[in-house]
Amino acid sequence: MSEVVQTTKDYYNSTDADEFYFRVWGGDDIHIGLYQSEADPIGDASHRTVAHLADKLKHWPADTKALDIGAAYGGAARHLATSNGFHVTCLNLAEVQNERNREFTAKAGLTDKIDVVDGNFEDLPFENDSFEVVWSQDSILHSGNREKVFSEVDRVLKPGGEFIFTDPMQKSGVEKEALRPVLNRIHLESMGSFEDYQAFAKKLDWETVEIEPLTEQLVNHYTRVQKELRSRKSELTGFVSDTYIENMIAGLQHWIDAGQAGRLAWGVLHFRKKAA
Repeated sequence: MSEVVQTTKDYYNSTDADEFYFRVWGGDDIHIGLYQSEADPIGDASHRTVAHLADKLKHWPADTKALDIGAAYGGAARHLATSNGFHVTCLNLAEVQNERNREFTAKAGLTDKIDVVDGNFEDLPFENDSFEVVWSQDSILHSGNREKVFSEVDRVLKPGGEFIFTDPMQKSGVEKEALRPVLNRIHLESMGSFEDYQAFAKKLDWETVEIEPLTEQLVNHYTRVQKELRSRKSELTGFVSDTYIENMIAGLQHWIDAGQAGRLAWGVLHFRKKAA
């Protein structure tokens, strides 16, 4: 496990982070949302992203085997199981999140459709050609070797299988120092870009199904989360430390500032592995 991945694991396993993401960021879905108004609840907007991606996979039949890398609390897996009929394996490095996922999945009566596995996406613990679909939301940025993640996805995807994901990225050509406040916040030395990910896909001889830039939603989301956190500080007492809350408010502002300055990007990337 790379140092970056280990740092991410320790962070998401912390009580402060777990309680913040569960209580403020959206619970089931802790990813960037698709907002229709400034007042949209975070959970609704985040689930809208899940549904948007899932609709792009409707051509796959029921019982399709899908893998969600960086699955967090498993909201996407439960949606794919109920709306698309998929059998989903959730791969996630934070054991605390995985326990919540198992609890929510059992409560939803979906344990026959969803498996939850502890692990990381730089070394996927699965056989070659195991899945028809690989899915990820806003997780790949946490890798210290993103090209290795793509290589692992290629290995476990069956020929003709599809990889669909979102990720916070930097805009191509932006200097690292211009993103230093964001990079320091998430303990990274770099971020991926649309161009980087398309280059990785090209090296693997994947077909590009769709590239859908939705960068404006990144600023919408971080602005909405920051506003929600500020308004609910008092009710988080006893769950999330004051220090964590203040650091998170400052960190979210770094994302907002960089996004408004045109230094960041976000959207949907959808690729298909070459058929045999």
